[in-house]
Amino acid sequence: MPLNLINDAWIPVRRHGKPDIVRPDQIAEAGIESFDWPRPDLNLACMELLIGLLYLADAPDPYEDRMARRPDPARLRERLAPFASAFELTGEGPRFMQDFSPLSGDPSPPDMLFIDSAGSQTIRNNADLMVHRSRYPALSLPLAAISLYALQDFAPSGGKGNRTSMRGGGPLVTLARPPLEGDTPLWSLLWANVPACPQEQRYQPDKMAECLPWMHPTRTSENNEVLIPPHGNILHPEVFFGMPRRLRLVFAEGRCAVTGEEGVVVTGVIQRPYGNNYSGWVHPLSPYYYDKDFQKLPMHPKPGAFTYPNWRGVAFGTKKVVKAESVAAYQANSGEPARVLAAGWAMDNMKPLDFIWSETPLFPLSPQAEEDAEEFVLAAEAAARALTACLKEALNEPDDKKGTIARTRESFFERSQAGFETVLKALSRLDGAAGLDSSESRRAARREIAETWLKELRKHALRLFGVLTHDLLLNSDMDKTEIVVEARKKLVLAFTGHPPLGTKIFTPLDLPLPARRRKKQEEPAT
Repeated sequence: MPLNLINDAWIPVRRHGKPDIVRPDQIAEAGIESFDWPRPDLNLACMELLIGLLYLADAPDPYEDRMARRPDPARLRERLAPFASAFELTGEGPRFMQDFSPLSGDPSPPDMLFIDSAGSQTIRNNADLMVHRSRYPALSLPLAAISLYALQDFAPSGGKGNRTSMRGGGPLVTLARPPLEGDTPLWSLLWANVPACPQEQRYQPDKMAECLPWMHPTRTSENNEVLIPPHGNILHPEVFFGMPRRLRLVFAEGRCAVTGEEGVVVTGVIQRPYGNNYSGWVHPLSPYYYDKDFQKLPMHPKPGAFTYPNWRGVAFGTKKVVKAESVAAYQANSGEPARVLAAGWAMDNMKPLDFIWSETPLFPLSPQAEEDAEEFVLAAEAAARALTACLKEALNEPDDKKGTIARTRESFFERSQAGFETVLKALSRLDGAAGLDSSESRRAARREIAETWLKELRKHALRLFGVLTHDLLLNSDMDKTEIVVEARKKLVLAFTGHPPLGTKIFTPLDLPLPARRRKKQEEPAT
């Protein structure tokens, strides 16, 4: 049977804790809590897809109080209906997220739609240690549809001519999450992140060929042709529906390898190189940074725990890193504490390393408070370097980037994270607080926060040092004991501001450095 992504129920959700299948317009119904795909990257992709649909069909006006608009499934269905013809997954006409015309070539298994699947060369070389092969010989139509969208949305490099997504491979996605109030939490999350667009400038259904790339003959890039965003003041809808990969799904009767559903399934994918080669597009759901040439580039997650040194561009901006437009807009308009969902694939070129799914606090910070937050992170990173340097000396380790010492660095950030959330909360209260009208009074209040943060960093650094050197102190000879004692002394001195380690902790906190001792002058000869 065919699948229309607007008219048909195909999206798995949790409604009042139980599984359900809904149409896009039904996300505004009561009790729907979250998407329920079998993989977290598909849940993330579905969030972006639904935000894109809301932007395409019913974006809020820039001057509208979006949080005052109540979720209205009937209104949403009416607004989405005219776009339904562009969202057919199967059939003879244009197909959702697929090449405009049929493609020739041998199909690959549908497994290729997943970023953590092994490529053909990896399988030939029997090198699929961190990726997987032959997991999904057949996919149901709903699962194929969202997997297709996820690949186009997050596409990594995939060999010669296979283009990456408009944000590169595995972009970091950040979504403002309002407080979990009311009976439509999923709708609240999605609606809070839909970009605004003036009513008169929205793309109408008769202009779908101008904003959905599968609705017109495929643009190719054999000669490295670059597709830049159209000029204008509004966000072009293609930012949510980019098609870097040239793909056509192959259908047959069968059984889905994941859900066990029988009927029409996807049994293969034909791919040809040189799809859309995007450049210069700024996605509203991702943070960006400026490189040395002041080019704006999308951020990508790093593998491992998403601790607060990764919150630049997520919970707060810096001079070099800017928050996602959706998060910045929510923060500016709400003025209330919330959370940020940060997720995405951590990649090493074509290789997936980790999938990140984390939440961070979002406080209403002024530009000055955001600069302060960055300085407090710099101090924590300097404290971590002091800890690892002293541990390297005490444990006689050759490399502080690997093994126990590297893990200790991550543990240091994990243990001090609750303290950093307290710092952000305190910084959010600085600007505009009673009695802090002058720059001097604000600086004094900031210093008080900095002193508390320094004590927090010192506490966790010394505890971790003690845990890792405890056995050496008990069981080692005097020479090794002396090395440990001297290393700890250096760590203690670092947290009193003594150079060289302590200077880099104290300077970003704007705390006074200890006075240097004057060398004794030699007494004149008699």
